[in-house]
Amino acid sequence: MEYIVSARKYRPGTFSSVEGQDNITATLKNAIKNKQLAHAYLFCGPRGVGKTTCARIFAKTINCQNISADFEACNECPSCKSFNENRSFNIHELDAASNNSVDDIRLLIDKVRIPPQMGKYSVYIIDEVHMLSPAAFNAFLKTLEEPPHHAIFILATTEKHKILPTILSRCQTFDFNRITVEVAVDYLKFVAGKEGITFEEEALNVIATKADGAMRDALSIFDQIVAFSGKNITYQQVIDNLNVLDYDYYFRLTEAFLKEDTTAALLIFNEILNHGFDGSHFLNGLSSHLRDLMMCRDAQTVNLLEVGASIRQRYMEQAKLCDHEFLYEALKIATSCDLNYRVARNKRLHVEFAIISLSRIFTEKKKLLS
Repeated sequence: MEYIVSARKYRPGTFSSVEGQDNITATLKNAIKNKQLAHAYLFCGPRGVGKTTCARIFAKTINCQNISADFEACNECPSCKSFNENRSFNIHELDAASNNSVDDIRLLIDKVRIPPQMGKYSVYIIDEVHMLSPAAFNAFLKTLEEPPHHAIFILATTEKHKILPTILSRCQTFDFNRITVEVAVDYLKFVAGKEGITFEEEALNVIATKADGAMRDALSIFDQIVAFSGKNITYQQVIDNLNVLDYDYYFRLTEAFLKEDTTAALLIFNEILNHGFDGSHFLNGLSSHLRDLMMCRDAQTVNLLEVGASIRQRYMEQAKLCDHEFLYEALKIATSCDLNYRVARNKRLHVEFAIISLSRIFTEKKKLLS
């Protein structure tokens, strides 16, 4: 049987299966319910959050011949089957990155005049629409404003600020959310269950964090880890494969800073370098760790942590040992070091001096008070 990557195999086929975009799917379903379909939509948001997927589901649903009571496509009628088998003549996808000239838009405009062979609507999904040239945008304006009654345009982009205001004013705009770590982890659990893969929850949490808000990236990384580790995914395998620094290093470093143990802190940093991580990677992780500790100091901000339950508890425990002044000063030192890292000639010494400064926060404070 042919192998299909998870991002394609588990791509949502109904509004209810779309993760993390409830406000958008609810609005689109209500538009179908109330028969208030706009002629042009603009889907904006980061990569891998479901823009093209929602466009395809919307296109399939409005052409479905037996829409369900909750306004989902039936997946059984001829229109739905042709869509699911990638042979629908109602849905046209255009990649604006490679079809961005005036001539490409003219061909599209000629195609728009042809009514659909099956169903009510011809849907034109234009991906990465910000890549169209200014001349192509201008050629597209009139058709976008007054298309034939059977034509619906769905424009998708990761860079909304590059879209001309004249285009924006002709579209209903939907801003897609980044996928949270919790939502990504839950979906990865679902996929792992379907594939018969056992896992440690912290391993999935690292994958979701590494994906940086993109569900497609999370599934691609998941496939990479499965190829590496087989049917059992562990936390250690994930951090080894993705070249991620273990949380434990930062907890140990913070303990050394609180004890003003400069020697231990420098040795931990040396250990990190020996594992192949550079100073910039280390500083980025250290700043994030200190930030997460600060979030744990207040019950209202603790939910801003994007980590698993067991690591969250460890953060809570260490945060009790750190006061706000220590964390503020530590963050100031770490971010300053990160900002100047690129221009430093002796990069190792630059980071080591920051570590020494972090280990002397209480001593320097006593000097100021005396």
